[in-house]
Amino acid sequence: MHEQVYQSLMTPGPIPNAISEPFWSAARRNELALQRCEQCSQWFFYPRAHCPHCWSERISWHKASGQGVIKTFSVIHRPSHPAWLPAAPYVLALIELAEGPTMLSQLTGDRVVGAKIGQSVSLRCVPVGDFILPFFEPI
Repeated sequence: MHEQVYQSLMTPGPIPNAISEPFWSAARRNELALQRCEQCSQWFFYPRAHCPHCWSERISWHKASGQGVIKTFSVIHRPSHPAWLPAAPYVLALIELAEGPTMLSQLTGDRVVGAKIGQSVSLRCVPVGDFILPFFEPI
């Protein structure tokens, strides 16, 4: 239902830069890419130039599983940006990824209404206006 609405939205979107481009490129392939530190082996999100755990600059990009669980969520009835109004209500969620990091994202799919904390989710990249955004679908 919402996915047709998302395609017609004219929302401000991500502005990829040299550090974040691999993340957005993966989303365009319907994949999730995360950085992992080569020094301490920790995964992390959001994209950055150094490891937030040990401060090493020896980091690399890896394909992630796209699996996670809902840590918490909120139903948005009044979006903070007017461009999102046609999609309301929608559900924003903190997703604890299988690799460890937590990511803020949006839930999509038929099971959003019954979403629960602790519920498993799977990556589903969705066209939103001119962008492809990594959303998650409850399993």
